[in-house]
Amino acid sequence: MVKIVRLIAIIFFLGSFNLSFSQKKLVYTDKSYEEEIRTVQLYPALNGNQDKLRPAVAPINTQNLVLEFDDLIGQRSNYYVRIVHCNYDWTKSNLQDLEFMNEYNEYAITEYDMSTNTSVPYVHYYFEVPRVKLPGNYLLVAYRENDEDDLLLSKRFMVYSNDVALVMDGQNQGLGTLSVSNQQLNFKLNYSKLDVVNPMESIQIWVRQNQRWDNARGSIKPTFIREDRRELEYRFFDKTNQFMAGNEFRFVDFRSLNFPGVNTGRLDRSKRPFHLSVLTDKTREGQAYAQYRDMNGNYVIDNLDNRDPSLSGDYVFVTFTLASPPLAGNVHVMGALTNWDHSAATRMDYNRAANAYEKTLFLKQGWYDYQYWLEGSNQNSFQLEGSHFETENLYEVFVYYRPFRPQADLLVGYYQLPANSR
Repeated sequence: MVKIVRLIAIIFFLGSFNLSFSQKKLVYTDKSYEEEIRTVQLYPALNGNQDKLRPAVAPINTQNLVLEFDDLIGQRSNYYVRIVHCNYDWTKSNLQDLEFMNEYNEYAITEYDMSTNTSVPYVHYYFEVPRVKLPGNYLLVAYRENDEDDLLLSKRFMVYSNDVALVMDGQNQGLGTLSVSNQQLNFKLNYSKLDVVNPMESIQIWVRQNQRWDNARGSIKPTFIREDRRELEYRFFDKTNQFMAGNEFRFVDFRSLNFPGVNTGRLDRSKRPFHLSVLTDKTREGQAYAQYRDMNGNYVIDNLDNRDPSLSGDYVFVTFTLASPPLAGNVHVMGALTNWDHSAATRMDYNRAANAYEKTLFLKQGWYDYQYWLEGSNQNSFQLEGSHFETENLYEVFVYYRPFRPQADLLVGYYQLPANSR
């Protein structure tokens, strides 16, 4: 009975009143449609400890993507998955299921386990993503009881072939006055393996930084076309292919609830679930760059107190605090922990008594990267963190080609381009 009351209290705190089916509208991005669906991870299983930090991208010949998530309802339910094929710009394509799937496009999630010795009971689900026929963009959609309108989550993933060659061309430091804050990607793309008539129209480039879609650059056109070499050059003299470099991410470690971790403050054990305060942060605007290793905004689920963190990791109310006078725009906690979202769910509240912004998130035990993001122009968004060209970032380049048949955007090249790799 105590656990039931506790769960009800959690649901009220999270604002979770099961949305009616009419309110659950599918969006073609990473999203949980119910507050009880937590810690959604989609990654390539490569038999390594760092698998869950890798982007959800797999080669066409060795597709090995895995989906994991928790359901805080605490009782097993019948969940299903379908796969949606998308264009390069993440709109739904016109392909029929049989054109990109090998079998009927509905899959039951059959692997699950109950949490063990946690103050918040949950069911942990595990699902191996079925293989697809074509390289390209896909959206994994999970739903309840064969009802595709009763959505649980959506998650993007990509499958690629190796049909183009890409090489970096020059330094990745920004130009002119932006050289101290920006990073620029110049590269050449050889498409000699493809039967391309008009590369300007049939080849599309997307670039993203640290697995983020909120600031990804799309539909980037080449500056030069070398038809004799079947080569495209992307070497710009403006901000077309420049990113603000940002700063190394802040982090908090609450892998243990018995011993204090890095950057953790007070842990209130009198409440269930526990309430943890992260040490108060200050803005980093105007500060010199400081080098240290981070996870580029990602997180790792871990539990130093028990084995198998997927099942023994507890959920904790974690409060982030940023000491600052009131600012003109909304301030958000940002990172993979919030799906890089900038919505009301991530917006911080200003506490005038404390002269600080505060936000409480419900997170599973682990190590989390995060930053503070100021709503407004792109320049102002890094006002709270600073932006330095020395920052270590990981860029991904996605190369799409649309042939005459099939009428679909094929992901014919995928490259990771590290900046200031260490």
